[in-house]
Amino acid sequence: MSVFHYQGRSLDGSKVSGQIEAATLELASESLIAKGVIPTEIKPGKKSAGLDFDLSSLFTPAIPLEVLVIFCRQMYSLTKAGVPLLRAMRGLTQNCENKQLKQALEEVTTELTNGRSLSAAMQLHPKVFSSLFVSMLSVGENTGRLDEALLQLAKYYEQELETRKRIKTAMRYPTFVISFIVLAMFVLNVKVIPQFSSMFARFGVDLPLPTRILMATSNFFVNYWPLMLAVAFALLFAFRAWVKTEKGREKWDKFRLRMPIFGSVVNRAQLGRFSRTFSLMLKAGVPLNQSLALSAEALQNQFLENRLLEMKSSIESGSSISNTAIASGIFTPLVIQMISVGEETGRIDELLEEVADFYEREVDYDLKTLTARIEPFLLVVVAGMVLILALGIFLPMWGMLDAIKG
Repeated sequence: MSVFHYQGRSLDGSKVSGQIEAATLELASESLIAKGVIPTEIKPGKKSAGLDFDLSSLFTPAIPLEVLVIFCRQMYSLTKAGVPLLRAMRGLTQNCENKQLKQALEEVTTELTNGRSLSAAMQLHPKVFSSLFVSMLSVGENTGRLDEALLQLAKYYEQELETRKRIKTAMRYPTFVISFIVLAMFVLNVKVIPQFSSMFARFGVDLPLPTRILMATSNFFVNYWPLMLAVAFALLFAFRAWVKTEKGREKWDKFRLRMPIFGSVVNRAQLGRFSRTFSLMLKAGVPLNQSLALSAEALQNQFLENRLLEMKSSIESGSSISNTAIASGIFTPLVIQMISVGEETGRIDELLEEVADFYEREVDYDLKTLTARIEPFLLVVVAGMVLILALGIFLPMWGMLDAIKG
């Protein structure tokens, strides 16, 4: 999401200025107009340094996808049945259980009563309704197919929810094993190894190297654990501050796509999401450049978003979609081939939907086999821990037995 500085006039004619977040300059202008500000100048700007935190945003949870799916399904059923929009919104507001969504719907209903369109009213709540959501509803309103737009959004969010559930299921076993390893290391360093250290000290035997390493590690952990905790929190804080910067976020997102084992899965999942979102926007009738910008924002990956926005600029300059896709260097040959064929036949949306289906099947298979691929690495880590502990504890014990026998 880019930041734009603007100057303009409000409805009463007074001068106003400030900054606004939006995917593109056009969307920033539309958002300002929806807020009652007539922009006279809009310039791209930089985000302020992200070290000041908004406490309200920290304690306000994001709206679950399940809630959005139910809302879209209910809105689709009501609009398809011919229920007036204002009446439908009032009924959904009364029955809504999510406090954040309910508050947003109450304000949207008020805006509808004042004569504002549904998409313009929802655009005033970017934390609840994304740019993709608002754009889809805007196209549905302008074409008289609001029910179809809501149905497409419901299917899109259902697919996204299913993908997230598969990822959580695949990561459950590795997370459990790593947590158990961390807990075991804590107990061994605090409780077990100090007992052996005092026993070895009483016998006064020469300790082998693995034992000395274990004892030094345990002593450091016991004596300096507050310092280790402070350093860990400081590193976490520094990492989060770095990720909030534009360059840091782009480098981190680029690294995520190239991580061992996980990188290929993340990359395919991102390409599948882009293909699905881009196809959805084109089918709904959203202009190509706006569809590309919204699809880039939906990825939530700064590295891919910047490459896609560069593609958008090249397309607006007159380049073809396939050439800009090749120049971006982020797409696999399959996607480029589908885009090229779709560009020639005028069926980019259909072919991209097939690409999305293909990548989603690939990601599903990768997630099912992820545990099997991670198991050898986890076994090596656990075996290494057991070996070090065995050598560090049993070698001096054997030395003491030899000394007693001698």
